[in-house]
Amino acid sequence: MTTSNPLIGFTVDRESIVHVGRDLQRPECILAEPDGSLWTADARGGVVHIAPNGEQTLIAQQVGKGLDANASAADRMMGGTLPNGIAFDARGNIVIANFGTDAIERMSRDGKSELLFDSMDGKPLGKMNFCLCDSKGRIWFSVTTRQVPWTKSINEKTADGYVGVIDEHGIRLVADGFVGTNEIRFDANEEWLYVVETNARRISRVRINDNCEEVAREVYGPSDLGGFPDGFAFDAYGNLWITLILTERLIALTPDGEVLTLLDDGNPEALAIYEEHYQAGTTTPELMGACKGTLAPMMASITFGGPDLRTVYIGSLAGSTLPSFRSPVPGLAMTHWRQR
Repeated sequence: MTTSNPLIGFTVDRESIVHVGRDLQRPECILAEPDGSLWTADARGGVVHIAPNGEQTLIAQQVGKGLDANASAADRMMGGTLPNGIAFDARGNIVIANFGTDAIERMSRDGKSELLFDSMDGKPLGKMNFCLCDSKGRIWFSVTTRQVPWTKSINEKTADGYVGVIDEHGIRLVADGFVGTNEIRFDANEEWLYVVETNARRISRVRINDNCEEVAREVYGPSDLGGFPDGFAFDAYGNLWITLILTERLIALTPDGEVLTLLDDGNPEALAIYEEHYQAGTTTPELMGACKGTLAPMMASITFGGPDLRTVYIGSLAGSTLPSFRSPVPGLAMTHWRQR
């Protein structure tokens, strides 16, 4: 007997949304822990820890191994570092995909930071976007593009994004040729690695073998989601929740391939103008900014938390809080959740 999908018929009640945190700066990525703690990337050069009682602490990256000890505090804070994707490693340290330094870094919970890698095979990594730790302690990362400046890849829809891995053998490329690589997630069995291709408006997935090699690839779901996917997360049923940045919509892709709209905070007029420029390859930052919603402006990520993993938090590029609401189905527990 097949259990009915608990997301069918569900939409987010805007009146029930609770805003968590205050004065956050670019809370693009969120990590949740079983004790109720939340950790968000922050544009001030580190992460913000939001304790279960709501107390906030900004933990800025401090100069450490491999980082520039000659740089001033202002330079380190404002002149380079921009944490984007964050993940917990097996020891609870924070791995940072740094969008500003184009590097993979690791930071202890008191801020001590070290450079892991900023190059591969003697070449710069490219525009670093996201990181993910698996059950075997390996660090997976995504690079949006190798283009300089990286914004060229949006209009040119360049297929030069990739996914790599860091393990006991060092750093290496695993899967190449993505169009605007963004967040990555494993399924429950870590057999398929799901990859957001923002500039192609689709989700792809790659089957990974025990040697961290690509053995198959396919588009997962529609070839065009009708918007620009940025972040995503699985729930326990197998639905893939996806944020559509600029479109300012939260959708879910069911295991049957149906697309459900859970929350729509978009600006239809601004989006229609942006769509014309997207098709023509003439988008600009100003056109992007005009599309911002009101709840989580430039909606970028989604995380399940709370003791039952039924509280949903939305991250954004231009928001100062984390909108949250209750889900009818728990999220799929991430590796750090299962290891604690």
